[in-house]
Amino acid sequence: MVQIKDNIFWTGYIDWDLRNFHGYSTPRGSTYNAYLILDEKPTLIDSVKSYGSKEMLSRIKEVIDPSKIEYIISNHTEMDHSGAIDELLHLCPKAKVVCSPKGEEGLRRHFKKDWPFQVVQTGDVLNIGKRDLKFILMPMVHWPDSMATYSEHDKILFPNDAFGQHYASNERFADELDLNVMFKEAEKYYGNIVLPYGAQVLKVLDMIAPLDVEMICPSHGLMWRRKEDIEGMVAYYQKWARHETDEKVMIVYDTMWHSTEIMAQRLLALLKEEGIEVTLINLQDTVISDVITEVVSTKFLLFGSPILNNRMLPTMAGLLMYLKGLKPQKRYAWTFGSYGWSTSGFKEMEEFLKEGGCDILGEGVYLKYIPDESELEELRKVIPLVKDKLEKD
Repeated sequence: MVQIKDNIFWTGYIDWDLRNFHGYSTPRGSTYNAYLILDEKPTLIDSVKSYGSKEMLSRIKEVIDPSKIEYIISNHTEMDHSGAIDELLHLCPKAKVVCSPKGEEGLRRHFKKDWPFQVVQTGDVLNIGKRDLKFILMPMVHWPDSMATYSEHDKILFPNDAFGQHYASNERFADELDLNVMFKEAEKYYGNIVLPYGAQVLKVLDMIAPLDVEMICPSHGLMWRRKEDIEGMVAYYQKWARHETDEKVMIVYDTMWHSTEIMAQRLLALLKEEGIEVTLINLQDTVISDVITEVVSTKFLLFGSPILNNRMLPTMAGLLMYLKGLKPQKRYAWTFGSYGWSTSGFKEMEEFLKEGGCDILGEGVYLKYIPDESELEELRKVIPLVKDKLEKD
């Protein structure tokens, strides 16, 4: 248990061992944050994964008898936040579950229980004593049921998955750690969870802009309490939601017999010669969710794969399918690779990228078997394509 403001306590669960969150690599683990507010009507905001309920309850019991809790606010139905509600309700006979309309629908489908629901809309207020808790529905940030809770009395925003990170730590506030790491983890979280919903994020940012916020308490990772960090986090979300990128290139590739790797290395050298910022990523050594972290801030995406059975390599197919679901906008893509007797897989790569929202820079370069020096020079054709967009944009 950690007191974060007068009569407000962090009562969450630290998941030190989590390494994969439905395809998102979490080498630093995660936290599931729950917040207990002591007032005339004690209120819990969000809960934890089911296997973290014992730890959460032990923290609650340090502060209050759980049976005194009168409201459990479910800002989001997903089971990493709602997983302990059923167990809680057995201990909190007076408690109502406060959620959005879609939240009620989702919780009924998940738990198959007729809980005492109190459904709220944007602008609704729940008085719990000294505090009025205001609700802001934020559908598709990142589920249809998502909402935020705001305590004007404490100037705290509880936005559930927004502004969060997957990060396990004994510290509770971002400023207690390396802020560069924390912002990068927030970028990774946005890229892999929230990226497709930029338009919805911008609407929510407009809705919370008039609020006086001194602390942001997300449901994953560390909390934000310093004015400059909160402003920085909101500015990042505005940039990411608008799909604004930096003028740089990412080369991501996989290889079978090193021919595509040779091409990727030559592209790296050519771009560096031109003074263009570039990152090289080998898919054999990098998980997909880390590639997406770079996509968030990168304008030019160069994808290289050899051909296997007339198709791109499965690793590249997995990345492009994942990227297709995240729908990045305002990015330019280009493809390259080595082949033996068919180039059909490269067209497939281009189609995936188009369907994912990328603009194709131009015709890619595909070289047969092992490229020689003169053939590698063909890769130089990407330079004017990139430069042209740099000048125009």
